[in-house]
Amino acid sequence: MLSLRGFWGRYRRKILISLGVLGSGYFVYKLYESHSRRLSDLERQLDGARQVDELIKKQLHAHFENIQRISDTTTLPYAMHYLRSRISEDLDLSHLTEKLMQGKGHSSSLAVKEKLELWERLKILSFTRTAASLWSMTVLCLYVRVQVNILGRQLYVEIARDSENSEALDEIDSFGRHSQQDFLATADYLATYGINSLVMNMQSAAREVLKDKQLKEPFTAVQLRETMIQILQRFMNIGEPNYWLSYVVPENVNDYKQQMAMSDTGFDDSSIIMDASKLEHLLFETRAVLSSPDFRNVLEISLNKVVDILTEDVGIHVGGTSSSGVPLAKLLPQITWLSLPLLGEPGDNKFVQSVRSLPEVELFYTLLYANMPLAT
Repeated sequence: MLSLRGFWGRYRRKILISLGVLGSGYFVYKLYESHSRRLSDLERQLDGARQVDELIKKQLHAHFENIQRISDTTTLPYAMHYLRSRISEDLDLSHLTEKLMQGKGHSSSLAVKEKLELWERLKILSFTRTAASLWSMTVLCLYVRVQVNILGRQLYVEIARDSENSEALDEIDSFGRHSQQDFLATADYLATYGINSLVMNMQSAAREVLKDKQLKEPFTAVQLRETMIQILQRFMNIGEPNYWLSYVVPENVNDYKQQMAMSDTGFDDSSIIMDASKLEHLLFETRAVLSSPDFRNVLEISLNKVVDILTEDVGIHVGGTSSSGVPLAKLLPQITWLSLPLLGEPGDNKFVQSVRSLPEVELFYTLLYANMPLAT
């Protein structure tokens, strides 16, 4: 016992230090083991998160591509075709040209005053028809792409919200198929409800710009471009800023859906009106985009580009690129005819393609899609 006490006395310090080291080592080991376990769990969570993120991206891409396909193959072609038929119908100039042809060579059949009035009306309506076609084609082309990007943004938000529930990813459609289809269908609103006011105001703008331009005076390609730009600018500034939005976007969703229900069925069926609040949300965001200074800038650039192409086409066909120009009366048939290719099939429409390929337009939609709202 004494020997043990002596041994403890002599080696107590070393034993305590050794035990402390062993205890610290064990504690460090357990700490390391716990930390390693947490790292492994975190890695598994991150790996799972990456898989979910990849699934979200694939899901979003598939949805976006589907919306883009519907817009390009159905929405825009149908809307463009309908718009072309409406403008051709509302601005049919055949009765004017027929009267002028009948009076040609038969001075007694048309009084001089009546003949001058017919030519004046033909001048105004020729420019009105082409300007209306140009403006509506450009706005419609930009509008449907805004729709695609807004739907893409909404899908991104909805998928991100439900990302923790992987079983729901394949069925995410909180905006509903009907709401998406109804939203895309508003591309027809311009041709269905806005066209009459558009034509009226475009005709007023054309009359004001063309009032001092004589049919016998030489008209150059440069003058044609300047005239078309002036008509479009005057049209855009006839009313309050962005007044033209009422031609493109329904102002009251319930009234709009009621009108659509009646036009589709022939009677008032309120049961067809569904998801009005969701459609209103989409249209509210659309109006915000279209009324923004950035969109107005893109629209102006696009209109100028289309006018440039149109001017080149007129110059090639009638030789109006010369400095001397040609009488304005000789340009009217060509100007009138251009309304047809302006509203031609989008897939083969060089005007549509030129708008889509503008760097400013591509950048605008890139920024629009990237500007994801945090909440809706």
